[in-house]
Amino acid sequence: MIGLAAASARVGRAGAAPPPDELTHVELVWIEKQIEHWIRFGCEVREQVLDRRRRILFFRPGSVFALVRWAANEHGTVLSRLDILRAVPCSAPCQTVHTVTPGGDILLRVDGWPKVEHVLQLIDAIEAIGIHPAEVAPDHWRHVHNRLAAGETPRAYTMQRHRAFLLARRIGV
Repeated sequence: MIGLAAASARVGRAGAAPPPDELTHVELVWIEKQIEHWIRFGCEVREQVLDRRRRILFFRPGSVFALVRWAANEHGTVLSRLDILRAVPCSAPCQTVHTVTPGGDILLRVDGWPKVEHVLQLIDAIEAIGIHPAEVAPDHWRHVHNRLAAGETPRAYTMQRHRAFLLARRIGV
């Protein structure tokens, strides 16, 4: 698992960020073996450390990030969830997600450790071909969500698909 220390190793810290009220806030908690929230990928523009167990990351509207939430009690795991979200402007309609303010555009959501682990492996495969997962076509994450929900295998994200997405975005399609 990627912990709090991995945040400084992630790509994407930008210079001048918009005012905090224009950004999406994601509150992360890390209480070893009890509650563990972390960002698997994403390009935050700011970080606010609240205490040694809690911090808030700030994302620009339109940026894509993966939020992993895990919790356990004395009987075992009670929550395993991975959400891939696109940050939205504060006034835009959005879905509510626990620990994300104001919410986000949910591109993918999976529950249960086997599905979470599968999506983490898909993310690793995308990174292995040299693509930052935050730059992947949002429709690909929706495709993965829908295929997993139907019990099917999602298509792999390839460099060719990525180039097509970048070209389409460039011409405004």
